[in-house]
Amino acid sequence: MAKIKIIQTRSIIDRPKDQKRTIIALGLGRPNWEKIHNDTPQIRGMIRKVTHLVKIEDIKD
Repeated sequence: MAKIKIIQTRSIIDRPKDQKRTIIALGLGRPNWEKIHNDTPQIRGMIRKVTHLVKIEDIKD
């Protein structure tokens, strides 16, 4: 299964509560934290909700 690296680029201060919860659910929390996830539709949907706060990189196996 393909993997993606999610890097938080911006702070969640002064963001709506649903965006804060989404960042935490992705395993992030502070700028420059990164997490590797499987590339699933559920993860892609979470990323779409907070695209302005994160950067995504595809990982080749």
